[in-house]
Amino acid sequence: MQRQRPLWMLVPGGVLAALLIVVPLAVAVQISLLDLDQYSFRQWLGAPFVGVRNYHEALTRSPLAHSILVSTGYAATVTVVTLPLGVAAALATHNRFAGRAVVRSAFLIPFVLPSFVVGTLWRIILQPAGVANRVLDPLGVPTGLWLNGPRSFWALVIVQAWAAWPLVYLLTLAGLQTLDRDLHEAAALDGAGWWAKLRYVIFPCLRGPVSLAMLISFLHDINNFALPFVLFGVPSPHDVEVLPVLTYIESFQNFRFGLSAAMAVLSVALIAVPIAVYLRAVKLDVGEEARTT
Repeated sequence: MQRQRPLWMLVPGGVLAALLIVVPLAVAVQISLLDLDQYSFRQWLGAPFVGVRNYHEALTRSPLAHSILVSTGYAATVTVVTLPLGVAAALATHNRFAGRAVVRSAFLIPFVLPSFVVGTLWRIILQPAGVANRVLDPLGVPTGLWLNGPRSFWALVIVQAWAAWPLVYLLTLAGLQTLDRDLHEAAALDGAGWWAKLRYVIFPCLRGPVSLAMLISFLHDINNFALPFVLFGVPSPHDVEVLPVLTYIESFQNFRFGLSAAMAVLSVALIAVPIAVYLRAVKLDVGEEARTT
């Protein structure tokens, strides 16, 4: 006979989740169905109801589709760039050596710096007469405007990758700490070299932490507002018109609160896709492990 589970213990967490997630999302959906602007904002509940007109305008008459492509493209590129960097850094600092604590702490500096500081620093570096062009020009690398035009996209990728790779490093390092030492000893007894050890012992055990790192990194990049806002300002260049900045412009510059709320709801639907894929993959892995045991 199964003992009765104390489901009442879930009430505090459920109430907190409702207050922090469900209620704001419900308010956003409500605002997205209204013609709410600077004129009707004081009569919020009395604003004209327009149904899905804001969604239709967002998808057909605004730069939303372009912003989604830019956001997903740059987030995916940053994730691909930061993945090998973070994994390599975690493998390099996993074993003990003199000064390991200092190196581990130094690797976390780009991630713990506020986005405002990172954006301001790199904005100075990427100026036409900044450090970047002065270093690259003698090397024969084409230089020019990094904060406007086509190169602005790659400037955003470089800066975001510099700031985000320690997240992958940290999660991968945490996964390495959970590996059983018996696996390393068994691989050594079998005469496995370093590459075989990585490929057949370490990498399979890191599949979960690395997948989680990729998901969190992608979601963090696609939702990052502060870094593009500080780096490029508003209105941002067309090549880096990411979704959070576009939503900000529609809300706090154009005062189209209903339209910006519709964009925000659509962005929630966008980020729900990779989350659903990840949760589905985790569920399949858990089911497979249950069948094998």
